[in-house]
Amino acid sequence: MLFKLLASLGLLQPWMLIDVFSLTSKKMDFSELEIHATVFISLLCQVVLILLGNRRKYMGRKRIKMFVWVAYNAAEWAATYSLTAISYSFACPEVDKRYTLIMAFWAPFMLVHLGGPDTITALALEDNELWLRNGLALCARLILACLIIYKSWLATPLNILSILILFMGVLKYGERIWILWSLSKDQFRKSTLHDPDPHVLGKKHNEPVSHIPLPPESNIPNAATLSTAYYFFVKFRPLFVDLNIASDDRKVSQSYFRSQTWEKAFDVIEYELGFLFDILYTKATVIHSHTGRFIRFINVLLSISVFVAFLVVGKPSNSFRHMFIANLLMIGAIVLELYAAITLLFSDWTAVSLSRLENSLVDATYKVISWPQPLFQRLHLVPANDKWCNSLSRHNFICSCLIRKPFKSNMLNKFYKLLQSRQYTSSQKDLTHLKMFIFEDLKKKSSQATDFTERKRLCSQKGEQVLTEWMQFELDYIGDTPGPSYAARIHKSMEAEFDESVLVWHIATDLCYHSDLYKNPNIVESGECKASKTLSDYLLYILLECHPMLPYCIGSKMRYRDTHREATKFFNEQRKLLEGDHQVCNMEMIVRACTSRTFDVKGREDRNDQSVFGEGCRLAGCLLMLRPYEAWEKEKWEMIRDVWVEMVCYAAIHCSFNEHAKQLRQGGEFLTHVCLLMTHLGISERFQK
Repeated sequence: MLFKLLASLGLLQPWMLIDVFSLTSKKMDFSELEIHATVFISLLCQVVLILLGNRRKYMGRKRIKMFVWVAYNAAEWAATYSLTAISYSFACPEVDKRYTLIMAFWAPFMLVHLGGPDTITALALEDNELWLRNGLALCARLILACLIIYKSWLATPLNILSILILFMGVLKYGERIWILWSLSKDQFRKSTLHDPDPHVLGKKHNEPVSHIPLPPESNIPNAATLSTAYYFFVKFRPLFVDLNIASDDRKVSQSYFRSQTWEKAFDVIEYELGFLFDILYTKATVIHSHTGRFIRFINVLLSISVFVAFLVVGKPSNSFRHMFIANLLMIGAIVLELYAAITLLFSDWTAVSLSRLENSLVDATYKVISWPQPLFQRLHLVPANDKWCNSLSRHNFICSCLIRKPFKSNMLNKFYKLLQSRQYTSSQKDLTHLKMFIFEDLKKKSSQATDFTERKRLCSQKGEQVLTEWMQFELDYIGDTPGPSYAARIHKSMEAEFDESVLVWHIATDLCYHSDLYKNPNIVESGECKASKTLSDYLLYILLECHPMLPYCIGSKMRYRDTHREATKFFNEQRKLLEGDHQVCNMEMIVRACTSRTFDVKGREDRNDQSVFGEGCRLAGCLLMLRPYEAWEKEKWEMIRDVWVEMVCYAAIHCSFNEHAKQLRQGGEFLTHVCLLMTHLGISERFQK
């Protein structure tokens, strides 16, 4: 049992023990059902991976991530387990030779499966660093497969077909190892220093480029956008390996993006990040090269030839199950290779390659290729045209604190609260107003990014500049009126650590929102208010679920926990007071209690926790009462929106590009698009001086 367990985990090399186990009892053998099941699981995992592997870039749902994670890990286990189980079947001398012959034919298919589909090579960026371990595993599994074929050798045509499939498996598995090696951090950095694509530059790599090379006119949709996005992808991908961008490339990028609308700018960035995802997580490095296309042609030719030859040779086994699995493996290999070829034809890479050609047949070729694409997409047979999930995840702090405890048991209450808290984590798909606000704001700042000092100043702004511009009069005014005190408190809220400022401003924004919701419902329908609320909930979601993307957020989880605990306690006390006075406890009552000037908040030095609930309540009160005139009701939301836009930009540009790249496999994050937009507009410190 111990040997069987070690073998299933890949810790024991059974090919070294085939002759030894021939002396043991049959109880050590793997059952026939186990072999059939693991072979089928291995093929099933390949189907799941090829269908969902590259859809991760625009599907952020947890179910998709779970299916891909399970299939990715189960694929290697099932293939390795199958090879191990087949090798053990040779240990018993009483096994029928025809039975071992058909199983030896299955073994090379496991190497084909271990090579993986074209739509996924790495589940995470860290997998690329494990290329050496995968290379050693290839050697061990190849030796095992060769020994299985050797042990079953009867000089039959089926043995020859096994060798052909073995060659196909070595091609696919070796290709995967090479891609993992080429995308390892050190090697990827070297490759970015020497651009191999002359079509992008139009001249030598070290010579400056004063304009973006555009493709010839054609009927390929978005040909200019695709070509521009690919150009910027090649020029700006050094950012993702901690390299700086040349000054000439910055000038070209700034000039282009300043002249574009916000829709065109974000479209280019979406395509650019789509190319990056394909490079980092799929086999795009190889499949769009001449070598890759040749390998795919060989694989399709071999798989079809073996299938036809297998039908001609006849039945090598009388067992229906054995023949069914053999045919299933061959048909599966053919279908997977043809599907990979179809997705290759429908990819943006193919459109870019065709758009470069100055040939009258280009349009006709593209029409033939793209004609069935809409039908396949409606049937969900091929990936959609989306480049990312195009939505924002949101989390609301106050609503999550208002969850009641319906059970007496603390354990049941915790479980109930966990389920209910998901109701306050949602997503928003309409990002039109947000993209427009952010692009216009960054476009204005781009004109100030004239040198390194100015770029560094723009990158360091996390809301203080907005508050200074909006409240200059109050900050300069000296007197006994409360106005300056409110302005000073609001400005001081930005002096804390960034994650603390996010939490304080989120609480204040939510309280202001609910205050206006009851007093003036028309204001909360304005674009400024909606944008403020969305960005506020989004940054809190990033703080909770993607906190490595935020700068200097050490201890943020503890601060949120303490703040959540204090807020929940305060809301429960307000419920008891209102219910004791026979009043209905609603959000209006709670907001009034939180923003009341008599609300007692202990100083942080008198507490043993890191709660900032009191600071958030005081900030909300200051925002509501900063200016007494009626116009302030709307101006307030313009200021809050500008603060959140600046905070989002600060978070985006100070997040490492490695973290941005990690988020691409989970549907992408809006922060990544903002970061790349800022960089293209010259608002970044990642340029050569």
